[in-house]
Amino acid sequence: MSAHHGNTPAAWTFVTVAMLGFVVGAAGMLFDPIKWPIFWVGVGLAVASLVIFAVMAKLGFHESGS
Repeated sequence: MSAHHGNTPAAWTFVTVAMLGFVVGAAGMLFDPIKWPIFWVGVGLAVASLVIFAVMAKLGFHESGS
């Protein structure tokens, strides 16, 4: 395994957006009753993180700098 495994802009962006999606989705579930639109926005962010990662990887942002 590479010493730089996962240390690329694409990987960091993917993790950041996915984490934001999970936080937003969880926040929507904290309300009583559950705020389903907020939950689904979080799910959308989590799915969008996969698309963002794929696009950034195709643009070359998932390659090691060395």
